[in-house]
Amino acid sequence: MVKLKRAYEPAAPSDGARYLVERLWPRGVKKTALRIDAWLKDVAPSTKLRQWFSHDPKKWQQFERRYFRELSANAKALRPLFDAARRGDVTLVYSSQDAEYNNAVALKRYVEQKTTKPSGPDRKSVG
Repeated sequence: MVKLKRAYEPAAPSDGARYLVERLWPRGVKKTALRIDAWLKDVAPSTKLRQWFSHDPKKWQQFERRYFRELSANAKALRPLFDAARRGDVTLVYSSQDAEYNNAVALKRYVEQKTTKPSGPDRKSVG
């Protein structure tokens, strides 16, 4: 199961593997306090895409399409997420104040789509 959690919320044992999925470190959060398994900067949207989107809900569908293209082009960066999802729960840690329209929400959807296909992703399809 893929879950979402803001970087400002405390970690919990039920989180499973925790991955920060932001290009920038969350403001005011100490690295030791975040308790993540890895910081996956390369699965975050490009700076250009992030700035274009600017958390505008009207741009959400187009943002997702563009972001999914970026993710598909960078499948190797996704390998830790797919590997962890096969083993158990995964929590995508994000810093956005908007809990509905942010890259972690889109990434969760992308990972779930790729892992629920009949055959699921194989090593070749994720890098």
